[in-house]
Amino acid sequence: MSQKILVAGSGKSGIAASKMALDTEHEVILYDSNEALDAEAVRGQFKEDEAIEVLLGELKKESLKDVGLCVISPGIPLDAPFVEVLKACEIPVWSEIQLAYHDAKGKLAAITGTNGKTTTTSLVGEILSAYYKEVFVVGNIGTPYTSTALRTTDQSYTVAEISSFQLETITDFRPDVSAILNITPDHLNRHKTMDCYINVKERIAENQTKEDACILNYDDPVLRRFGETIAPRVIYFSSRELLPEGICLDGDMIIRNHDGVRMEIINIHDMNLLGRHNHENVMAAAAIAMELGVPLETIQSVIRDFKAVEHRIEFVAEKAGVKYYNDSKGTNPDAAIQAVNAMPGPTILIAGGYDKNSEYDEWIRSFGKKVRYMVLLGQTREKIAECAARHGFTNVMYAEDMQEAVRVCASYANAGEYVLLSPACASWGMFKDYEERGDIFKECVRNL
Repeated sequence: MSQKILVAGSGKSGIAASKMALDTEHEVILYDSNEALDAEAVRGQFKEDEAIEVLLGELKKESLKDVGLCVISPGIPLDAPFVEVLKACEIPVWSEIQLAYHDAKGKLAAITGTNGKTTTTSLVGEILSAYYKEVFVVGNIGTPYTSTALRTTDQSYTVAEISSFQLETITDFRPDVSAILNITPDHLNRHKTMDCYINVKERIAENQTKEDACILNYDDPVLRRFGETIAPRVIYFSSRELLPEGICLDGDMIIRNHDGVRMEIINIHDMNLLGRHNHENVMAAAAIAMELGVPLETIQSVIRDFKAVEHRIEFVAEKAGVKYYNDSKGTNPDAAIQAVNAMPGPTILIAGGYDKNSEYDEWIRSFGKKVRYMVLLGQTREKIAECAARHGFTNVMYAEDMQEAVRVCASYANAGEYVLLSPACASWGMFKDYEERGDIFKECVRNL
């Protein structure tokens, strides 16, 4: 590549992609459709000697002279008006991970799925770091792939958390090991249909060959069928069936059956992670690490010491005998089901937020007798309350902000019970992101 590159989006991903493009001696235009941004403030994130043009507002054809490639940030939908301008000019569109992959070296493990990506990516990163010297943990987890790609060598191992948005615009992206943890409804406000969402997730393996490996959840019928159609070697994991070949639960023991040999990985009671979904995350992480040559002893040691990632069923504090858990990363109903199931006893739930066109019926049904009360916030609170009422759950209260929600929960919870923030919705509207939502929840709990 030696052409001018247009980078769309001035957030963390766009800034990192722009810097990588500059470091590989390309001319760069950093574009953002938000004309209210301060162009000088955006330009101020680059060194003085980095020649970058900042373009805000409407994108016009005349601005695209000599542009040969657009790198688009994951938060920008492909039906954005400026993308039509790019198509009219026949300018190819890459995701930030595709740009990074183009110049990265070493081994790559790429992990996607509706839920569990961050936990699994973090765990794989820690396992690899315990055995190899050069390990990079990147992607949706917080560090853009483009910020590390040029530092990789042939001895490097990169673990990337990959979202569906990032997979929409790959070309030859080919991980040595890919993993799809699960696929349940999410982001349908962007992908429109479940079939489209599934197809995008499955793109993670489309360029893999028989020399590569793909880790799949056997308990997901969509992924089980997918595994029968793809080129790479498939390794299944299951928390519900004893697999003759693959990684699974045998009683309380996570094992791997391979070529007639049974290998014990770890007893679930020796782990710090709560819930069946975390058993699956550990299985996937172990499979990835084994494929990348890490010995069993290292895998076992790291899993044993690994604690929940921040904002994912994270223990916050115990107040007056009530235990508080932060699951702000539970941004869809399936993730919220997993969090409720992980609570050991009676629970008061804080939920609600931005509407991603999710359906809440299955989530409400999962409450059983465990959820005693639900305190609702945000745009979806009426929609969730109406759904709960249809299923006979009427112990619902509204709160205007997180402080009020935590205060209400504290007044209703008895010693020995649990308060869980697991919103089943995105954070937008009330909070900058799920991290801010979780941080505010934790602050409110500690101030009780």
